[in-house]
Amino acid sequence: MMTTEFLVELEGIVGADGLVRDEGELITYESDGLVSHRSRPGAAVLPKTAEQVQAVVRLCHRTGIPFVARGQGTGLSGGALPHPDGVLIVMTRMTRVLDVDIPNQRITVEPGVVNLEVTRRVASDGYYYAPDPSSQVVCSIGGNVAENSGGAHCLKYGFTVHHVLGLEVVLPDGEMVHLGGEALDAPGLDLLGVVVGSEGTLGVVTKVTLRLLRRPESVRTLLAAFDSTDAAGNAVSDVIAAGIIPAAIEMMDRTTIRAAEAAVQPGFPDAEAVLIVELDGSQNEVETLFEQIEAVCAKNHGWGVQVARDDAQRGRIWMGRKAAFAAMGRVSPNYYVQDGVIPRGTLPEVLRRIRGLEQRSGLTIGNVFHAGDGNLHPLVCYDDAVEGQAELAEQAASEILTYCLDVGGSLTGEHGIGADKVCHMPKMFSEDDLATMQLVRAAFDPLGLCNPDKLLPTPRLCGEVPGPYRAHPIEVAGLAQRV
Repeated sequence: MMTTEFLVELEGIVGADGLVRDEGELITYESDGLVSHRSRPGAAVLPKTAEQVQAVVRLCHRTGIPFVARGQGTGLSGGALPHPDGVLIVMTRMTRVLDVDIPNQRITVEPGVVNLEVTRRVASDGYYYAPDPSSQVVCSIGGNVAENSGGAHCLKYGFTVHHVLGLEVVLPDGEMVHLGGEALDAPGLDLLGVVVGSEGTLGVVTKVTLRLLRRPESVRTLLAAFDSTDAAGNAVSDVIAAGIIPAAIEMMDRTTIRAAEAAVQPGFPDAEAVLIVELDGSQNEVETLFEQIEAVCAKNHGWGVQVARDDAQRGRIWMGRKAAFAAMGRVSPNYYVQDGVIPRGTLPEVLRRIRGLEQRSGLTIGNVFHAGDGNLHPLVCYDDAVEGQAELAEQAASEILTYCLDVGGSLTGEHGIGADKVCHMPKMFSEDDLATMQLVRAAFDPLGLCNPDKLLPTPRLCGEVPGPYRAHPIEVAGLAQRV
């Protein structure tokens, strides 16, 4: 319970302009990008320095008040959902680029720095930052670290964890620690790898050192249309089977193609599916591999092939892909974004099952995903004004996760577990697995104050003791049958 004395101390740390208590103003922070999950914080603070973050966390630890760190709020798993009796630590004022070290290919930033800003700061030197979530124009580095974000180019270049060299972290008791360093591989236990992707449950990141990459000599981007998602999925498998690792392979289905075309007019063909394939590297390598990619598309009956002539056309193609989520607002007043992973070879099968689910549930489901690494992003459309549709959409989105697990996949690729998928964890992990994860979490946060009720299930959250998967009503109705 927040007392008057607690709030006075809080204001003393961040100043009157850094404390938000007004109920109307707190509405701004009651959800992240997954708006179906809402919770208003007891108070929100907007620190300007790492020292202020540390003082806030120390105060919360001393008084037993839970706290949650939040970046730009673009997350899609309820990972930054506030605690109703806790403090929300909003990092949007911590936006300084602290050091740019081009000779050693690294940059150090505060957590509120926007993803794309990192590349902008080093582009003139011929460098860039590889992880590129679709929300990179607005999402923050701190949030990327929390969720281990990926993006279209993670197939070749990996996720955030592969590009973080060092972190400054305020632990849940207020101690400040430095993990990793400026070298590519710091000695000792990989605590850096433990914290990246821990979804803000192990501490509050206040400084990040990132690895930079030199711009490749050549980049070529191709868009090909297909008359079925099966054909597009088979093309993806054939590309990888040929030993080619493109910088990116993205797939969109007809629903998301039409939405993107209506929103930003990228010039996509009206097809059942499109693939966007991008190669980068030396000029000779790219030219040789590009011919093989074109041959694979032709073998799988690809048509309407567009090869970007210049950076402007390449930008239009990627604008169409990265606008897909927001563009779905033209299709439906509400939609539920899911995030699961499957082996590449099962793409056609899983997409057929999703299509069967769409037909039986009566809900439109658009598909856009990182096809190269099997990271699905189904968009389940619904109208919140129609009674029962929101619950049906959530149920359908959950059902899609069972398809992923059925074929040996995972619950999440880059959006995280958060509050949204916490009750699905026992479907993938045994009780011993979950207990071990809890031991790690408790080692960092024995009082359970740091982003509570996220990532790991409890009986209080899920309404049951973690155990084997229990069928959803949709599955019972036969919607999960293989089609």
